[in-house]
Amino acid sequence: MALDGITVAAIVHELKTNLIGGRIDKIHQPMADEIRFSVRGAGVVHKILVSANSSTPRIHFTQSSKENPMTAPLFCMVLRKHLAGGKIIDICQPAFERIVMIKVESSNEMGDMTVKNLILEIMGKHSNLILTDENGRILDSIKRISHEKSSVREVLPGKEYVYPPSQNKKNPLFAEKSDFMFSLQLQAGQKLQDFLYKNYTGISPIMAGEICFRAALEPSDACQQTTPAESENLFTAFEKVMYEVKQTNFTPKIYYHPNSKQVLDFAVLEMTEFQALEQKPFPNISTLLESFYQERDNAYHIRQKAHDMHRLVASNIERCVKKKEIQLKSRKDVADMDTWKKKGELLTANIYAVSKGITTFRTIDFYAENGEEIDIALDPTKTGAENAQKYFSRYNKAKRTLAALEIQEKQNDEELQYLESVLNALENASDEADLAEIRTELAESGFIRRQTPKKGAPKAKKAKPLHFKSSDGYEIFVGKSNLQNDELTLRFAESTDFWLHTKEIPGSHVIIRTNGTGVASDTALEEGANLAAYYSKAKNSSMVPVDYTLRKNVKKPNGAKPGMVIYLTNRTFYVTPDEEKVQSMQTL
Repeated sequence: MALDGITVAAIVHELKTNLIGGRIDKIHQPMADEIRFSVRGAGVVHKILVSANSSTPRIHFTQSSKENPMTAPLFCMVLRKHLAGGKIIDICQPAFERIVMIKVESSNEMGDMTVKNLILEIMGKHSNLILTDENGRILDSIKRISHEKSSVREVLPGKEYVYPPSQNKKNPLFAEKSDFMFSLQLQAGQKLQDFLYKNYTGISPIMAGEICFRAALEPSDACQQTTPAESENLFTAFEKVMYEVKQTNFTPKIYYHPNSKQVLDFAVLEMTEFQALEQKPFPNISTLLESFYQERDNAYHIRQKAHDMHRLVASNIERCVKKKEIQLKSRKDVADMDTWKKKGELLTANIYAVSKGITTFRTIDFYAENGEEIDIALDPTKTGAENAQKYFSRYNKAKRTLAALEIQEKQNDEELQYLESVLNALENASDEADLAEIRTELAESGFIRRQTPKKGAPKAKKAKPLHFKSSDGYEIFVGKSNLQNDELTLRFAESTDFWLHTKEIPGSHVIIRTNGTGVASDTALEEGANLAAYYSKAKNSSMVPVDYTLRKNVKKPNGAKPGMVIYLTNRTFYVTPDEEKVQSMQTL
């Protein structure tokens, strides 16, 4: 999802259209590698975000805001000194590179008007934001690069600014047909896609593939095997793409995978190769980038915040699994308890026949159907009565152990089931409210310390269950945490609504509204079952059993953990979770 030269061209066109003649107002540096400033002009204030972050370098208009540090960093102070109040006189993209240069006219310390250049280099981990004076000398940069860091190019105050190495690529905006054809035939063993993005500046592999697609050629075709007619088609497609850029015929869109709904890519030109994919158009490139990076940053932020809870829950699950192994071993140790009782009773029945000093006593096992004989091991130092008592003591101890073990097993199994349901909720969490609710649940269950809200802190946003509508109009609700499951099932749902849950598998409670009728269509039940399976631990399994019954048949035992219920008179669906169906359902 890197910003190639074509995307940068769209950004530059948008910035240039709106900012030329405007004056730079407030300048802030909320993060080490990010600058935000506003531009006033024609009665409008535009907010600009400029990031030199190694993973998300970009520049665009923004509607968002961030908290600024109490003391401005040095680079921010340098920008304020040289650019505050300055007028933007030009914005350009040198040589179709991934570089945005903003030229700002401002007065120097002597009161003379000079032109400073604010240069954003979008180069992945080498991205940088640099301020130069009218002579091309570097005043400062958001990342200072010394000779020790890079032997190719220093970026330090006082040094002359030079562009990053161009890798001898050509500017595609000025490509000539004869040169294109000649270069194409010289590429021994190179693929068409590689030829386009390795020989021309600003073309990404994705866009190179699109050009091949428009020319009805395979990106993997070898250059030397291309016929003259195919070469003509390739240049025609290439030239048309460049014409669209020159005419600023931009159509910003995000393209999604059809099944997972994950972002495949974004582009500012029409991607005919992706016509079959789901698309989301945007009015301009800034709103696209703002939406894309906010969504990605939010997902990353949620994953980071969920990480500690995920690790805590996983650790407790591991503890429960180990405890279960110990309990299974203990069961094996008492597996022969009934035999010990029988031997004690057989010794008691033959008490006068057992002589002291013998190590084995053989007698008829009157508990066996065929009256078989049985050998009973004895302690030769004890009498028959004492040996019988020893077997009874061993039996009674095992009986007490088993009684305690059954309670411990039940508690451990319930805790393991509960923790796996929390883990499932963490994986389904989509925002901060979901995480806050799960944290509250873990605190109430004693797994983490309860946090005391800070004075004056805003009240936490309450998480809401997912809300769908079936294809035939039934409202369906899906809980996203155990607290939410309890709220949804025990307080929100009516007795005549349908309740669904994966059979003996951690997952969400699903409620189908029947509006008091106690009747739901087969379609609604099947779609509800699909939601229950999809939002469960068995999301990636097939033929998942989903129980369903009326809400009035669902009860919560006293003292049960959040989300834990029992139910009667249920029926069962077997469904294979279908993500495409879930994504296609109407959400409310």
